Amino acid sequence: MKDYKCPICGNTNPLYLGEKNGQVYCRKCIAFRGQEPTGDFIISDKSEYSLSYELSDDQKRLSNQLVSNFKSGVDTLVHAVCGSGKTEICLEIISYCIENKLRVGFAVPRRDVCVELYYRFAEIFNKNDSTAVYGGNTKCLEGDLVVLTTHQLFRYERYFDLLIMDEIDAFPFKGSEILEIFFKRSIKGHYVLMSATPSDDILEYFSKSGHAILELYSRFHGKPLPVPKIVKGNLLYLNYKLVKETSRFLKMFKQVFIFVPTIDLSIKLYKFLKVFFPQGGYINSHCENRDEIIKRFRIKKYRYLVTTAVLERGVTVKDLQVIVYQSDHPVYDSHALIQIAGRVGRKKEAPEGEVIFLARENNKEMQRAVAEIVTANKKLPHML
Repeated sequence: MKDYKCPICGNTNPLYLGEKNGQVYCRKCIAFRGQEPTGDFIISDKSEYSLSYELSDDQKRLSNQLVSNFKSGVDTLVHAVCGSGKTEICLEIISYCIENKLRVGFAVPRRDVCVELYYRFAEIFNKNDSTAVYGGNTKCLEGDLVVLTTHQLFRYERYFDLLIMDEIDAFPFKGSEILEIFFKRSIKGHYVLMSATPSDDILEYFSKSGHAILELYSRFHGKPLPVPKIVKGNLLYLNYKLVKETSRFLKMFKQVFIFVPTIDLSIKLYKFLKVFFPQGGYINSHCENRDEIIKRFRIKKYRYLVTTAVLERGVTVKDLQVIVYQSDHPVYDSHALIQIAGRVGRKKEAPEGEVIFLARENNKEMQRAVAEIVTANKKLPHML
């Protein structure tokens, strides 16, 4: 085992290697085993996508630049604010690749977002074969467009001519050496990374490597990002403000996401709130019926949801308001807080809303989140 190198993750550390029946195995990636695509799928040479709305001028500009970069063999980082329409920006490059019979993947870290994206793409590219690949749904691995979680990239060795990855700063991809290896291993051609909150390391790498960085500070409707309001106090006061602000939103017939840092707190806080507001629910990663909970919220059977980070990304609800309870908890860095704030004002018909941080102290991460949102808003063309 001394000179052994794992063919899947590249591990050479003997501490993570074992042997059984004369065969060496790697403990780092042993969980990632399964069927791989045959490569027999014949990609359509036609692609038409349909949207019920026009892209903004900024979206069109970035869309065209993505195609140009890909044709020139340039990898791209799209640094775009929450609600700018990153998915729509990618439609033209996806269409171009399909028409040229190139294999396209669109990867995200979380299963819930993967499922929602798949249905969106299936509707937009309704004349093409799209497939979704995530844990528990791996029967069909190939299509004109493969929408998948980052965990499933291990199946696709040097497969994608174009791999688009959104939410590169999100758990569980962020900080995972194995998932990053699978990402690099799956690329045959070029890639596009997208994030509203890319790390300084990613920005520095793209700046120094000759790759392209495309920036978009305007949401598709042109309105600014909501700037969070910070409310400080002890827990008794925060509970009072939570009830008061939730009541105010509900009386205005607004729906509310109440973010909390832990699974245990999501249950406890919901039990507290339902005494005052019975038409609500809670959601966390342990809830097996998450899709049903979100569906009930969308049709307004639930007027509020107490939620962990599972709804931090990928969910768009009209006229949503957001409260972050204990926003000074260590689980909330500035990136997470910006993403949470970005849930508000994502619809053209309701481009504004409120974000309230309830905290015992105004820590550096909260300050940084507010400062970055303010800076992004200053870069809007109509605010210059």
